[in-house]
Amino acid sequence: MPFQAIESQRLYQQVAEQIGALIRRGEFAPGDRLPPERDLARSLGVSRPVLREAMVALEIAGLVEVRTGSGIYVQPPHDSTAAPDPTQNPLDLIRARRMVEGEIAAAAAENATEEDLSGIAEAMAMIEAAVADGRDTLQSDRLFHVRIAAATGNPVLVSVIEELWARMMAAPVFGTLRRRTGLTDYEPSMVTDHSRILDALRRHDPVAARDAMHAHLAQVEEVMLCGESNG
Repeated sequence: MPFQAIESQRLYQQVAEQIGALIRRGEFAPGDRLPPERDLARSLGVSRPVLREAMVALEIAGLVEVRTGSGIYVQPPHDSTAAPDPTQNPLDLIRARRMVEGEIAAAAAENATEEDLSGIAEAMAMIEAAVADGRDTLQSDRLFHVRIAAATGNPVLVSVIEELWARMMAAPVFGTLRRRTGLTDYEPSMVTDHSRILDALRRHDPVAARDAMHAHLAQVEEVMLCGESNG
């Protein structure tokens, strides 16, 4: 099998580059099914979560299609020079949010006014109503996080969160990944996560707010990375 073990940091990018190069060289023809995830990860010397992240990058580049319950299929390359755009990787965007929003939650816990807390609680109620009705929670979830940023009193942080959300929602593969990995099935648990964040904000407990935000976004990342398997 024409793969080489990967030995450096940012493994998923290395994996994506190697598989992408093989596809462009014609080692795999359009319509071919790649080896099962377990075998592919073993051949490359990486973990299955790293391989899954590489597949996200290759989907963004339009080189593969991941079909739930069937496998990973090669797509015709549209541009032989195209490379996956790391700014469009929803997993990296979630990680960026985790780094930034933990500190934002801590600052909001210290600075939130009653008006701020009412606005965040209103967004929380919108999330709960959407989950109860089986509707999409993306917009209400975004509002919840933007209002937490606003509660810091720093408008620059609001812009940062709006930009991260805009990038995530604009990523071509985000909606597909969200459905395929079962992230939409996680939404009822998301209500509990958000309730913990809101409770910490109401108690003006920065440590608890930071921890609750980190736990929430870590769970989102975990579901997106490990919510599926193709063998």
